[in-house]
Amino acid sequence: MELKAEKGGSTRETLDELGELVETAGGVVTGEGVQKLETPNAGTYIGKGKAEDFAAWCKENQVDTIVFDDELSAAQSRNLEKIFECKVLDRTALILDIFAQRARTREGKLQIELAQLEHLLPRLTRYWTHLSRQKGGIGMRGGEGESQLEADRRKTQERIDKITEELEIVRRQRSTQRLSRQRQQWPLASIVGYTNAGKSTLLNRLTGAAVLAEDKLFATLDPTTRRLRLPTNQNVLLTDTVGFIRKLPHDLVEAFKATLEEVVQADLLLHVVDASHPLAEEHIEAVNAVLREIGAEGRPTLMVLNKVDLLPPGDAMARFLERHPHAAIISAKTGQGIPELMAELGTALRPIREFLELAIPHERSDVIARLHEVGQVVARDYEGELARFKVRIPPHFHHEFQKFVVKELQTA
Repeated sequence: MELKAEKGGSTRETLDELGELVETAGGVVTGEGVQKLETPNAGTYIGKGKAEDFAAWCKENQVDTIVFDDELSAAQSRNLEKIFECKVLDRTALILDIFAQRARTREGKLQIELAQLEHLLPRLTRYWTHLSRQKGGIGMRGGEGESQLEADRRKTQERIDKITEELEIVRRQRSTQRLSRQRQQWPLASIVGYTNAGKSTLLNRLTGAAVLAEDKLFATLDPTTRRLRLPTNQNVLLTDTVGFIRKLPHDLVEAFKATLEEVVQADLLLHVVDASHPLAEEHIEAVNAVLREIGAEGRPTLMVLNKVDLLPPGDAMARFLERHPHAAIISAKTGQGIPELMAELGTALRPIREFLELAIPHERSDVIARLHEVGQVVARDYEGELARFKVRIPPHFHHEFQKFVVKELQTA
């Protein structure tokens, strides 16, 4: 449905994205329809007459599933299934189904199951309509139909509570892992972006990881963290996160809070954008909306304009750079711009390192070698009795070189 007050992307483009979601879920798109309304119909979302017209077409073409590009209420879903006489899914249920297919780890599967059950709970009544006649009238409160429905709701709620407890254990484990990383003083950079922007391809390019990278929406769900060694001789933990999308279901965001905490706690966000996509700016805003929802708004961010190899000749990139003048321009697929991106990462993460001047005896070649191994040597002078170095080192290595420190230098 197209709402007259709606902004952000044309109906054609949003329908194309919905079609991609259907294909990702394993379906085949056989047709589509649009109705322009001021506001959604409370009972059937689209107008009842339009729904009956669509239903007739679907019966004629043997369609078994209808997908709406928005979230439907329980009543709307129930009423539409009566009209269409087949399965009716909304955008949320479709995305949850895709996530359920693609989750691989136990944590990912728990998160998806929780989101699915939270979405299902208020809609359980439609699964027991065949028992509704047994509820009776005056003096017949709580018949068999009601008992069955309440039992099903209770079991669903019990499962939700159980999964929530298990995910709380996951949160505590992640908190412990995070404390361990902080003791190492390795900065954490999280890759975020719209689904299919090239996040996994970038992680593979930078770290040599073997993360699945397909030209599909939500090709990977489970987060992957790898160590990245920068040209500044600095170690960084780089995490690939689940892709975002417009109208990302709130239940899904809540379920993935344990995973998305990595984004909230990151020292730097790499916001990867498919610069070749016609709706790139809308995708940027959709990602920013999710970041606001999870409390990650305002984190230090490096904009990464990806897939520039697919951009047609012209001023498209110039227009991007007008809006995002400090963005890194890359192609994760071909490697274009990767050295410059690595340099930008080194600069962005440099403030957490100490800038020191050291004086080391020439015969302590072991200390000099160690300094080159763990630090970034900015300047060196081997003249005189002592070798002198200006270096940037992680704070947790300070004790190794303490007795050679001459003074602390300005970090600028």
